[in-house]
Amino acid sequence: MSALPQVAPPATAHAAVSFAEAFRFWLKLGFISFGGPAGQIAIMHRELVEQRRWISERRFLHALNYCMVLPGPEAQQLATYIGWLMHRTWGGIAAGALFVLPSLAILIGLSWIYVAFGQVDWVAGLFYGIKPAVAALVLHAVWRIGGRTLRHPARVPALWAIAIGSFLAIAWLQLPFPGIVLGAGLIGVLGGRLWPAQFGAEEPGGSHAATASAPRGAAFLIDDDTPTPEHARFRKSRLATIVAVGALLWLLPMALLVATQGWQGTLAQMGWFFTKAALLTFGGAYAVLPYVYQGAVEHYQWLTGPQMIDGLALGETTPGPLIMVVAFVGFVGGWTHRVLGPDALFLGAALAAAVVTWFTFLPSFLFILAGGPLVESTHGQLRFTAPLTAITAAVVGVIGSLALFFLAHIARATPTPGFPVDLVSLAIAAGAAVALFRFKAGVIPVIAGSAVVGMALRLAGFA
Repeated sequence: MSALPQVAPPATAHAAVSFAEAFRFWLKLGFISFGGPAGQIAIMHRELVEQRRWISERRFLHALNYCMVLPGPEAQQLATYIGWLMHRTWGGIAAGALFVLPSLAILIGLSWIYVAFGQVDWVAGLFYGIKPAVAALVLHAVWRIGGRTLRHPARVPALWAIAIGSFLAIAWLQLPFPGIVLGAGLIGVLGGRLWPAQFGAEEPGGSHAATASAPRGAAFLIDDDTPTPEHARFRKSRLATIVAVGALLWLLPMALLVATQGWQGTLAQMGWFFTKAALLTFGGAYAVLPYVYQGAVEHYQWLTGPQMIDGLALGETTPGPLIMVVAFVGFVGGWTHRVLGPDALFLGAALAAAVVTWFTFLPSFLFILAGGPLVESTHGQLRFTAPLTAITAAVVGVIGSLALFFLAHIARATPTPGFPVDLVSLAIAAGAAVALFRFKAGVIPVIAGSAVVGMALRLAGFA
């Protein structure tokens, strides 16, 4: 950080935007945050750096790099970080919560329509078209993440080996996702020492550094040289307080669930499972979906494989982080397991969705509120460590296995007469893939177009 003169004290820099004004922006962001993490980060960059000028480019990327190192949804964590930096703890809570709550409300409504009316022909047709589009989207995710991770010439041998090994481990050996992440991290530790060129860090800012450079004009409210505000300075006592409060916020709801339904009750098991999932989401939602599938579908049987694909489609078409698909998992699981009895199906399902969301996102808030002061203690760029580089490579292979599973499912769903596979579904998937790869179409147009095609084919009797 260059030693430039400070033109404004912290109070002046942060008092220019009231909490009410920031609250209105975070609420708006919760309803417009489409496009996955890349799209959501781009929206925040445009709004906060280029237009509102609340934070400078370097400070924005500094916060983003920290969030990308953490498990969990980086876009939601970035909003939490900036809200906390501007308006203390409540600012961070407001920013992070409003990034999630609109999506939760929308998904509860869509999930109810799905479980209550999913057998109606036109609704079934919509999901018939959406499933192949989701398979194409996962393939596209493999391409995008693999392109960022595996194309560096110096990294090809080691990281490709890790990616292929993780694919075989989960698709063929059916090893648990946490074990694959741990194994990749250990390989990264060793590789960083023995082959530093292949496990070295990317340039600070990664692909996001290619966003527009800091615009000229009025000064930023939080500039490169704005001193760290008092509330963002590291103190051991503050860290201990946050850790203690976070532990209570986890223990008290879990104790209530165990007291009312027992440790083996559906809600308690959901809370415990999604706490573990929240700590494993390195690489984004697509990376943790195989783990969620293993637990929610195969082990606990809260929903079926086809329902999981439908939930991912709903998650893709709603604002908020893609990991909000877990709210759909919770809703369907709460509905099918009748967590509040047969006379309160909707209330039980909505409660399950809320429980799952709470335990999934609580760690993200704690990571920011506890770790933010450590990050603010230096404005130099954070570096990606060798273990995280290896984990990112493993994520590519894991997502590849998810794409293979989705393609296999749609191919076998409703075989075309005279053929062993469903040619119509595969054709829709191919069309969606062409739109994504060749024409760079957005997620919403691809899913909407595929849904319309599926509904038309279903009503015409071709599917």
